[in-house]
Amino acid sequence: MSPLPTPSPDALDQSARLLRRIEAEIADAGGWIPFSRYMELALYAPGEGYYSGGARKFGPGGDFITAPELTPLFGQALAAQVEQIMRASEARIIEVGAGTGLLAADLLLELERRGALPERYDILELSGELRGRQFDTLAQKVPHLAARVGWLDELPEAFSGAVVANEVLDVMPVHLLASRPEGLFERGVAFAADVAGTKALRWADTPAGGAVAEAARALVLPRPQHGEYVTELNLASRAWVAAWADRLRQGALLLIDYGYPRAEYYLPSRSNGTLLCYYRHHAHGDPFLWPGLNDITAFVDFTAVAEAAFDAGLDVHGYTSQAQFLFNCGVLQCLERRGAREGADYIRAARAVQRLTAPQEMGELFKVLALGRGISGPLLGFVRGDRLHAL
Repeated sequence: MSPLPTPSPDALDQSARLLRRIEAEIADAGGWIPFSRYMELALYAPGEGYYSGGARKFGPGGDFITAPELTPLFGQALAAQVEQIMRASEARIIEVGAGTGLLAADLLLELERRGALPERYDILELSGELRGRQFDTLAQKVPHLAARVGWLDELPEAFSGAVVANEVLDVMPVHLLASRPEGLFERGVAFAADVAGTKALRWADTPAGGAVAEAARALVLPRPQHGEYVTELNLASRAWVAAWADRLRQGALLLIDYGYPRAEYYLPSRSNGTLLCYYRHHAHGDPFLWPGLNDITAFVDFTAVAEAAFDAGLDVHGYTSQAQFLFNCGVLQCLERRGAREGADYIRAARAVQRLTAPQEMGELFKVLALGRGISGPLLGFVRGDRLHAL
């Protein structure tokens, strides 16, 4: 792995402030906090966490690139599914975690072309820096539609329409589990000294208990004869889906993220889990490096999300790969609108579609899960290649 770029002095100061806050919380908690709490602080601590601070996160100048940054064809294809949901419920959209605002702009432009504009397009966004970027993006790309867009601080009390969440579940705080011959442990964080007396954030395990132990028992994790099996448990995503179930009157949620069904997630061979950090387009495995400056993610257990939705009274409408979903929604037809195949614009767009749909790129790694209420008939994105049986 190539060396990570050195953060600026201001960024290092921000990280140092967050580290002091984390150290104080660990001390107040008796010397140990669960990793889920550490991840929550590292990502969302007001003014200092990764998503609540001011650093650029998306695009070539940030830490990673999402599908909407690759090409507007992602949003144009997604619009076909969103339109169907709105026609079966209400002409409203909520996008959760809208990144730079490019997906919102692409969706609005395509829905306008299709004669299916929403009455409202609300964005649920926790980051003040990203809200500002979203506002600027929409003002530049869809100034005539910007009046339809608003921002939310929390989930609405009630909602009917389409909910879009692209790469949201993977940044919800996860618990870490360590299965060893002597039992099941929850991996947390302490601030402790090494043999040389240097104090720093360090891993510390405690026997799993409470809701964590109960949920872990249902997973039937591998129990190695030697060493340990480390993995993640995302209780936050289950609670989030249940909260939407309390609010969704009619419509559907489209959840797009990288992950697996449970049978693939907890394979014995995946003994180090899926936790990853991203800094300036470099992936690494140290979540204690520069707290607040790295994105921290974990793959999604889509079976757990679907089960939580079903238990909360939602219908599970479909589950498939991103590639199959985009093909079903007409991404190739959207590509054909780019003009002559020998043209530079078409060639660039075709390469982007390749990245979105190729099995070795994003096409198989990313999945789409649809959860809803009060909608009859198959959803467009799942008419072919639905994998509900795999959940």
